[in-house]
Amino acid sequence: MTKYHLAGIIEGYSQGNFLMSEDDEDLQWYSSSEHALIPLDDRFRYPTSLRRAINQNRFSVRINGDFRAVVAGCADRESTWISAELQEIYWELHQAGWAYSFETWRGTELAGGVLGIAIGGAFIGESMFFHIPEGSKVAMVLLVEHLRQQNFTLFDAQMTNPHLERFGSYTIESRLYQNLLKKAVQHECQF
Repeated sequence: MTKYHLAGIIEGYSQGNFLMSEDDEDLQWYSSSEHALIPLDDRFRYPTSLRRAINQNRFSVRINGDFRAVVAGCADRESTWISAELQEIYWELHQAGWAYSFETWRGTELAGGVLGIAIGGAFIGESMFFHIPEGSKVAMVLLVEHLRQQNFTLFDAQMTNPHLERFGSYTIESRLYQNLLKKAVQHECQF
């Protein structure tokens, strides 16, 4: 058990904050003046090459098929903000029904996935990774479809990058984000 209480963590995420550890130092709460969102409407887009991969059923999808492996895959980088302590927090959040892994598989091999926290109708994407090319990209496309089917209203990517911009990610200022988040967390959804 970590020194963080799960209720306090969910409250922090519900207010637009997120936990991070820089270079395996102590965890701290962070917030941002801008937030990156992945659109859940027709602004979401993806490359044609991914369409082929999806249509050819190169990957199967699982939710929480191997949660710990997805967290480990997300943390396995030269420089990571997902410390051992944060990995344990994700596990506790997962066991309590807050954290999820949305995974792509090729046969029995984990191809890639997205790690996130679901609160009401808000999905807060923490990280993504791949072991097989296109594994995380296909996971992102199929995750958006899944969130739409489950009536989620917000997909928070926290910070944008060129990879996420290819999917239509955009940034909004904190005040507008807070309004969207407040509504989303009150919206009842099942992941």
